[in-house]
Amino acid sequence: MDWQVVFTLALLAFLFVVMMRGIAPPDMVLWGGAVMVTLFGIISPAELLSGLSEPAVVTIGALFVISAAMRETGALDIIGRRFLGSARSERALLARLLPQVPLFSAFLNNTAVVAMYMSLITDWCRKHHVSPSRLLLPLAMLSIAGGMCTLIGTSINLVVDSLMVEAGMPGLHMFEMAWIGVPAMLVTMAYVYFVAPRLLPDRKDLLEHFGEATREYLVEMRVEPNCPLVGKTVEEAGLRRLPGLFLIEIDRSSRIIAPVEPDQMILAGDRLTFAGVVSTIVDLERIHGLVPAGDENYETDAAKRRSRRYCEAVISNTSPLVGKSVREANFRARYNAAVLAVHRGGERLKGRIGDIVLRAGDTLLLQTGPNFVAANRNNPDFYLVSSIEEARPVRHERAWIALSLLAVLVLLLAFGGRFGWNTAVVGLLVAGMMIITRCISPGDARRSVNLTVLLTIAAAFALAKALENSGAAGLLGRWVVLATQSMGIPAAMALLYGVTIAFNMMVTSNATAALIFPVAMAVAAQLGADARPFAILVAHAAVASFASPVAYQVNVMIYGPGGYRFRDFLRVGLPLHGLLWILAVVLIPRIWPA
Repeated sequence: MDWQVVFTLALLAFLFVVMMRGIAPPDMVLWGGAVMVTLFGIISPAELLSGLSEPAVVTIGALFVISAAMRETGALDIIGRRFLGSARSERALLARLLPQVPLFSAFLNNTAVVAMYMSLITDWCRKHHVSPSRLLLPLAMLSIAGGMCTLIGTSINLVVDSLMVEAGMPGLHMFEMAWIGVPAMLVTMAYVYFVAPRLLPDRKDLLEHFGEATREYLVEMRVEPNCPLVGKTVEEAGLRRLPGLFLIEIDRSSRIIAPVEPDQMILAGDRLTFAGVVSTIVDLERIHGLVPAGDENYETDAAKRRSRRYCEAVISNTSPLVGKSVREANFRARYNAAVLAVHRGGERLKGRIGDIVLRAGDTLLLQTGPNFVAANRNNPDFYLVSSIEEARPVRHERAWIALSLLAVLVLLLAFGGRFGWNTAVVGLLVAGMMIITRCISPGDARRSVNLTVLLTIAAAFALAKALENSGAAGLLGRWVVLATQSMGIPAAMALLYGVTIAFNMMVTSNATAALIFPVAMAVAAQLGADARPFAILVAHAAVASFASPVAYQVNVMIYGPGGYRFRDFLRVGLPLHGLLWILAVVLIPRIWPA
C-alpha cells in the first residue's frame, strides 16, 4: 500500500476524532488537514486554494445574503404568522407546518427558515401550553426534507454539483434532485405527522407548570447593602411566590446554603442562585439592590439601564465563546452586552454563573445595547438572536420586493443555463439586487455571510482532492465493491449510503458530501457503472441529517431551545434514516440508471 494512501487515511481518521471530541472548530480542523496534505505533496498549493473559488462556495455565500434579506423585510414572518395563527392544537399546528416549511426550505437557507419559525412556534407554545420539544425537532426535520428537492435547497447539493462538474459530468439542474427529493420529502412529512409524535419527548420546564411554556435559565443575583430584602426571610421577601422561579441555593461568603428554607434570612453580600424563566428573571432584576452577579459588566445604574435591552442568543458550534466561562467571555468588550443567565437544554445547571463553561446550543439571556439584535442577527457566533421586550424592526415596506427577487432567483436558476449563467453568477446578481433595492443594508449583508461554513466547504474540497490524488478513494471504493460484489450495484449503493450516514453522524454534512464523493466515483468506475446515480446518492444521503444534533446547523439551533438530548435525535431520526435509505436504493437506480 502506497505511503500516501496510508497517510491520507490516517490523517482523516485523526481529523474525525478531533472533530467528534470538539477539540477545535471543524473549519480549523479541516484546514489544518488540508495544509498537511499540501505540505506532504499530495495536493498542490493551487488545489489547496481551489475550493475558495468553487461556484458552490460563491453561490452559498450569495444565498446567505438573500435569505437574510428575506428575514430583514419580514416577508417570511408575514406568511408564517398568517398560516399558523388559527391553529389550536399541536396536531393542527403540525399539519400547517407540513407544507410550509419544506416549501420555503427548498428555495431559502434552512437556517433562516428555522430561525423564523422557531420564534413563531415558541410564541404559539407559550399561548397554548404545549412543550416546544414537541414541535421544534419536527420543524428541523421538515426544513431538511425541503432542502432535498432543489439545487439551492441546501448547500450540500451545491457542493455535489460543483464536484460533478469538476469530474466531467453535467451539473445538477435546478429541480433534478426533486425526482428523489420529493418522494423523500413526502415520506418525511408522513413520518413527522404520524410516527414522530409517538417518539418525541414532552419536556415541560418550570414556566409551563405555571401556565406558560419557555426555557428555564440559571441566574445568580447579588444582594447589595442597600437592597430592601436585607434582613428579611426568603418567605417575607416574597421570593417563594414568584411564578416560574425556584431559589436553588444561597452562597454566603463561599458557604453554600441548600436547600433554602422559607425562614432563611437574606444578608447583604449573599449570592442567590435561581432557576427561572425570562419574564420572572426580568421582574427579579427590577428589585432595587438585587443585581445579576454572573457578569461584572452588567449595567447597575438605573438611569443608564433604561437604554439597555434584553435579548436571547443561542451559541453556535463555531462561536469563539465555546469552551470559555461566562467570566472569561468578556461580553462587554466583544458584543457590548452582559450575560444575565444561561439555559442548557435538558439540564439544570449548577454553581456560579461566571464559572459556567459555555457550549454550542446554550441559550444566553443578555442585557444589551439597543442595536444588539440588528448587529448580531446574522453573526455566525450565534444561531439565533431575538429581542425579549420589543419587536424586531423589519423593513415591511420592502417585503414584496424581496419576494419578487426570490421568484427571479428561482426562474434564473431554472432557465439561466440556456444563457450560460451558472449558479454563482445568478446568486451574486440577485444578492446584489437585494442590496441595491435596500431589502438589506450592505453591513447586514456582509454580516449575514457565514464564513465558517464557506471555509469548511472549501477545506473539504481540498481533502476530497487528496483522497483522489493519493489513491485512498480508489482503495475505499475497492473495499465497497469487494464487500458487495456478489449482490451487484444496488448493494454497493446501499453500503455507500450507509457509509455516508455514518460519516454524517461524526462531521458536518458538507464535509461528508465532499469526502465521500471521490469514493463514490471510484465505486462507479470499478463497477463500470454510470457515475451520476452514485453522485445523486451521496448528495441525498448527506442531506439526510436527522439523527445527530451536530451534523446540520438547524439541529444545533433547536437543540437547546427544545430541551433535547442526543438520544432524542437518535430515537426520532434513525427510523426515518432507515426509510429514506430503502427509498433511495430502490428509486435512484430506476430514475438514473447505472
